[in-house]
Amino acid sequence: MTMRKRDPEVLIPAMLDGDRIALARLITMVENRTAATASIMSRVYAKCGHALTVGITGPPGAGKSTITSCLIQHLRDDGKSVGVVAIDPSSPFSGGSVLGDRIRMQKHFLDPEVFIRSVSTRGTHGGLARCGRDVARLFDAFGKDVVVIETVGVGQTELDIMEVADTVAVVLVPESGDTVQVMKAGLLEIADVFVVNKADRDGALRMRTELEMMLSLKTNTGEGTWRVPVLMSQASKAEGTMEILEACLAHGEVCRSAEASENRARRLRDEVLEICEEEIMRRLRAGADSGAIAELLKSVGSGDVDPYRGALDILEDADLLAKALRCNDA
Repeated sequence: MTMRKRDPEVLIPAMLDGDRIALARLITMVENRTAATASIMSRVYAKCGHALTVGITGPPGAGKSTITSCLIQHLRDDGKSVGVVAIDPSSPFSGGSVLGDRIRMQKHFLDPEVFIRSVSTRGTHGGLARCGRDVARLFDAFGKDVVVIETVGVGQTELDIMEVADTVAVVLVPESGDTVQVMKAGLLEIADVFVVNKADRDGALRMRTELEMMLSLKTNTGEGTWRVPVLMSQASKAEGTMEILEACLAHGEVCRSAEASENRARRLRDEVLEICEEEIMRRLRAGADSGAIAELLKSVGSGDVDPYRGALDILEDADLLAKALRCNDA
C-alpha cells in the first residue's frame, strides 16, 4: 500500500501498528505545527501513558549528549526500546536546527529499537521546543518504553522541562560555577537527579558537597520520600552512567505511585491553555491576509487604527472573533 505522506487518517493507524516511516512523518507534521497537529495528538493520546519520560538538561558542554548515549546503551542492554527527542537550537532566520551534534549517538542509529529525532526550538524559550511534549507522546504511543528528552543547554531558561518529563536529571560540570549560580538558574527546583559530570576535574567533589548541603536545606515540596541524589560521572568513559539511569528509573516509579492528583490536574489544565493559545494564534495568522480580520489589520498597518484598538476590536466583537477563529489552513 502506498502511504499518503500527509494523510493522518492513513499515518496514525500505520504508526500504531509499528510503522517507523509513519511515525517519522507524523513527527514532521507535529514539528511543523500544521493545522492537523491538535487532531493528531488527540487521536493518539489514549495510547499514551506507558513510557517513562526522562529529561536531561544543563549548561552547554556539560556532556548531556554523551550521557544520553550511555543511557540508551544501558536501556538497550536491558531489552528496553528507547525514543530520543534531541532539542536543538535553531536559526532565527530559517527556523532550522543549527547544532545537529548527534554524532555521539550515531552508534544507535541503526538499532531498530531506538528512534532518535532532533527537533529545533524555533525560537521558543526554555530550551524545550513547543512540539517536544507532542513528539515524546508520539514515541509513547508508538510503544517506546523510555523517552529521553535532551534539551538545549541554555542555563536559566531550562525550567519548562519539568512540565514535560517525569524525571529531570540536571547535568553540571565543575566549571558550571558555585551552587549560588545553580540556585539563581532555578535548577535546584527542577532537578530530581543531579549529576556532576567530568568528575575527574578539579572542583568536582566540592561541587557535589555544596549541592548536597543546599539540598539538605531545601524545604520539602511534598514529593513523597524522594531525596534528590547528587551523582558523579565520567560519561566519556561510561563511568557512573548506570547509577544515573537507576536513579531516574527509581524516581519515575516514586513519581508514578505518589504523584498528587492535584499536581497532575494543574499540569493538564495548563496544557489545555497552552494548546488553545497556540491554536488561536495559528488561526488568526492564517486569516491575517484574507480572512475576517484582514481589513482591520490593513487599517492598523496604514495607521488609521492603533494596534491596541485593533486588538480590542477583535476581542470585543464576538462575531468577528468567531469568524477569525473558524479560519483553518488545513
